[in-house]
Amino acid sequence: MIVVPVKEGENIERALKKFKRKFEKTGVVKELRRRQCFDKPSIVKRDDKMHAIYIEKKNLREA
Repeated sequence: MIVVPVKEGENIERALKKFKRKFEKTGVVKELRRRQCFDKPSIVKRDDKMHAIYIEKKNLREA
């Protein structure tokens, strides 16, 4: 449960912004989206490998 302390006289928009920031940091929405569909382990491994290759090429270009 997310608790956002609100000070006396604090603007409701500011408190809502604090709540949204805390909620996003917990990663609930990200986890829900990840669980919506099942990816085969071989596909996950292939995607990880492709991402690593992309990062390596990017680092080589910058250096």
